[in-house]
Amino acid sequence: MTGTTLGANSEVGPLRVVILHRPGPELQRLTPRNNDRLLFDGMPWVARAQEEHDAFAALLRSRGVEVLLLADLLTEALASGAARMQGIAAAVDSRRLGLPLAQELSAYLRTLGVQELARILMAGMTFNELPFMGGELSLVQRMHHDADFVIDPLPNLLFTRDSSFWIGPRVAITSLALPARIRETSLTDLIYAHHPRFLGVRRAYESRSAPVEGGDVLLLAPGVVAVGVGERTTPAGAEALARSLFDDGLAHTVLAVPIAQERAQMHLDTVCTMVDVDAVVMYPNIVDSLSAFTIRQKSQGVSITSAAPFVDAAADAMGISKLRVIDTGLDPVTAEREQWDDGNNTLALAPGVVVAHERNTETNARLADSGIEVLPISASELGTGRGGPRCMSCPVARDPL
Repeated sequence: MTGTTLGANSEVGPLRVVILHRPGPELQRLTPRNNDRLLFDGMPWVARAQEEHDAFAALLRSRGVEVLLLADLLTEALASGAARMQGIAAAVDSRRLGLPLAQELSAYLRTLGVQELARILMAGMTFNELPFMGGELSLVQRMHHDADFVIDPLPNLLFTRDSSFWIGPRVAITSLALPARIRETSLTDLIYAHHPRFLGVRRAYESRSAPVEGGDVLLLAPGVVAVGVGERTTPAGAEALARSLFDDGLAHTVLAVPIAQERAQMHLDTVCTMVDVDAVVMYPNIVDSLSAFTIRQKSQGVSITSAAPFVDAAADAMGISKLRVIDTGLDPVTAEREQWDDGNNTLALAPGVVVAHERNTETNARLADSGIEVLPISASELGTGRGGPRCMSCPVARDPL
């Protein structure tokens, strides 16, 4: 399937190629002392999380989707000397480590094989794992505890949606907001720049002038993009993305959608995802309150309308009479529980066919009653990082609508 044309112009066009990240040793770095800082609500049982993720990948393959694993892509990309230098430079923070330790660590990393280097770039390294004793030269090394990280792990690599997204034939490398995730984009950038599979792929939104995360970006229809603005994506980021997409001819309308600045609603796709060409599954507590500012390209710059109800603004931008909304019913407790467990975070494999967490029984039943085929997956351990099937996947190729 290596001849598949890369790119996507919707959320629901038949999925052909996707990037996933199988949980690895980076999750074993989580402890009660650091899991909040690393954005996890608990410490997953890693072996079970891997089993659940393997089942997710197998389901996608059974539906004809080519699954690319991020760790494999990274290892293969690191065959390039320029990629190695890029990855090492991003991982070694001389401001935090001091120049002597940073230089010695960089020199050591340059001696490693591609698999071991890829592992460290993802899983990090502690001070007691340093293969050299530089304490007589490095005050930083002498004063740190052995279990402290000299290179931070990246447990949120699991959520491949956030560090890049495809729009049309181009890929956008995003700008992640929180310190625990900033370095993820360096690995994504490295892969797209140096892996042979992506040779010649052009970039979108190259300025990355303000935070934008892929979980906030929904391709509602060809040329129509919704961008959540909340905890992770800023108004400046949404505006910069809109202007960039307009300049590159990748969109004609962008909806900036304010969402609550809280962990439960960290991205737009935690409260709303596309399940068909004219339908979304949405958290019922926000159906009536979710609004959107419509940004359109004009011959002289852009126009920005006042906020309007999201479902109306979306339907107007998409050129349809009405956007169908499927929600989890009227029971507010069930709705809140299932939204927290990513009931509204589905991955469309085709129009009307979605992957969803099996535990969200009410949401899945409502989807099925509305004619949507639901493919359930188990995620009792994968869910500790607060992310559903859409969060855990970066579509690289979809058939155009």
